[in-house]
Amino acid sequence: MFGLGWSEMVLVAIVALIVIGPKDLPGMFRTMGEFTGKARGMAREFSRAMESAADESGVKDISKTLKAAANPQKFGVDKIREATGMTVGPATRELTEERMKAKAQASEAMAKAATARKEREAAAAAEAAKPAEAPKPVAKKPAAKKAAAKPKGDA
Repeated sequence: MFGLGWSEMVLVAIVALIVIGPKDLPGMFRTMGEFTGKARGMAREFSRAMESAADESGVKDISKTLKAAANPQKFGVDKIREATGMTVGPATRELTEERMKAKAQASEAMAKAATARKEREAAAAAEAAKPAEAPKPVAKKPAAKKAAAKPKGDA
């Protein structure tokens, strides 16, 4: 508040202890506490008086308008609708109903497609899970006889 750090507060406390003395120090702290309480009470009362004066003069209404103007989405859209006279009319309601019907149809079509895909995946998984048929034993053919090698010395 006053820009005092801990080191300055300790220095003030030591000086107060030396100057005032340990006997009168608690009484001084009590008096300072009472003074601080009175000052806070006066500040609180002053703040309440200023708020009530602001309420009476209409400052809160102005602050609400400024807050609404600070939010362009809320303020802008509402003011544009008021200025153009655009309100939700029968044409807008018809368009909304058409969009809701289209959404319902699209949702239904997607649900059917998802169900069909799940069924295909389940069938493929069932097909893959079936045990494969054991292959038939294939009879081995006898190995072909190799021709005898000719002796190299007879040419």
